[in-house]
Amino acid sequence: MSSTNFSTFIKFFKYTAVCGLLFFVFINYIKAFPLSAPGVGGDDEINNDIQEMNQELQTRRQEIDKLKKQAEEYRQKLISKRNEAFSLQNQIDLLNTQIAKTKIDIKTKEQEIELTKLDIKEIQNQIELLKANIARQKEYISHILRVIYQNDEMSYLEILLMNDSLSEFFNQAVYIENLHTGLHKKLIELKGAKENLDAELLSLEEKKKKLEEQKQSLEEIHLRLSRQEQVKDELLTQTENSEKKFQSMLGDLKAEQEDINGEIVSLEKAIRQKLMDQEKEKSLQSLKGEKIGWPVPKNTITAYFHDPDYPYRYIFEHPAIDIRAGQGTAVSAAASGYVAKAKEDSGCKGSYAYIMIIHADGLATVYGHLSNIAVDEGSFVIKGQAIGASGGMPGTCGAGRLTTGPHLHFEVRLNGIPTDPLGYLP
Repeated sequence: MSSTNFSTFIKFFKYTAVCGLLFFVFINYIKAFPLSAPGVGGDDEINNDIQEMNQELQTRRQEIDKLKKQAEEYRQKLISKRNEAFSLQNQIDLLNTQIAKTKIDIKTKEQEIELTKLDIKEIQNQIELLKANIARQKEYISHILRVIYQNDEMSYLEILLMNDSLSEFFNQAVYIENLHTGLHKKLIELKGAKENLDAELLSLEEKKKKLEEQKQSLEEIHLRLSRQEQVKDELLTQTENSEKKFQSMLGDLKAEQEDINGEIVSLEKAIRQKLMDQEKEKSLQSLKGEKIGWPVPKNTITAYFHDPDYPYRYIFEHPAIDIRAGQGTAVSAAASGYVAKAKEDSGCKGSYAYIMIIHADGLATVYGHLSNIAVDEGSFVIKGQAIGASGGMPGTCGAGRLTTGPHLHFEVRLNGIPTDPLGYLP
């Protein structure tokens, strides 16, 4: 045999042996992973759950849409009622409408909570499917790698002797190529499945956070309902269903609120002038830019600034935010400044008690319904310093007449004019 023919034979032998090795790997793969493997029962069960949840999700969304339409009807009715003349019957009707709307809001929020729970369950099912899929793909890939590793050191001669026909190597060449192409695709799919799993896990955390926010919101709506029902009961009790008594009470309450507001405005002007005369204004100027903080631990807001649902709106626009705080909660100065007013409820007769503090930048803060006052008028306080204790429980010391439960009435005034505290709070 010539050297040229021998060289050609060696090349052909090596190529044939390599094909034999690849075909051996392919046969082992086929034995371990049949192309028509039966479905996994767990996946089918999860898929059925997902279909059932999708149907329930659709039903709940339709129910929410229906409730929102009812809430809008009540909202329009409230607008109409607010434009009517102040009368006892009008206020009772207004409160009844508010109560009815709030009950609808509660049902809506409950449905939204259940919807979010279903979303969470659906995501959890998707996560289980992805995890199962990833596990199968990992097993698929690891098996191929094991077979390749086990046969990596097999000699060409051993592979050749294990097969009867060389033509089988060439017939299976395309399958071998597809096997490795499929392995590459599976690796890409595995990476994609892992990315999808990470996205679903992130979505799950966001849904759980949303659920907690919805639960807190539901609690706030329940508090609003309780407050509205209490105001209605008090109104009926105080007026004894008499229009004359209602008008008399209305006049007294409006006058009382005007006196409080007038006192705050005039005091602020007087105190600022006094500080300038005593050159203490300079110490305030050194505090320019100091941020206002929460006077009590950040909590549920039970009434917003100029809240359209404020139960005493027929008497005055709510110039503050009401922050839920247990009776006797420590109240801190929202910013450094001078105490302009510390009005106590002498003898705890239930009159309105409050503190006003003058700050830099033309700002002042007011803290209402205080059950205890711990600072003196004219004293300088620093941000975060304890100045008293919250109140608001009807009939208790410092609560005043217009209160529906324990909370802190917190005002921010700019040049004497009430402004939304949420625009200043972190």
